[in-house]
Amino acid sequence: MTESENLPPSLRWTSILVVWGAAVVFAVLISVFSDPHQYASWLALALGGCVVGGMIAQLATQEKEGFVDRFAASVVGAFVILGITGAALAVVAAVR
Repeated sequence: MTESENLPPSLRWTSILVVWGAAVVFAVLISVFSDPHQYASWLALALGGCVVGGMIAQLATQEKEGFVDRFAASVVGAFVILGITGAALAVVAAVR
């Protein structure tokens, strides 16, 4: 493989940050529009969407080198974002 075929770092990070951004958007939408009794269901659905989105984002790069690392970074980041959101929403739901 020549050097020109490697994925540039900016595109590598963009493919990861897109999924993290989607997780943030999902977290905000769930926080604003969801019923407190349905937070967990919507967060699980959002994580599933982020997994599918991460797979699509990494396949769209058309680069096999580092695929698993990029996909794992995408999904783990989304998991952390949605996990923190879930913890915060659990406190909000307990107070209501």
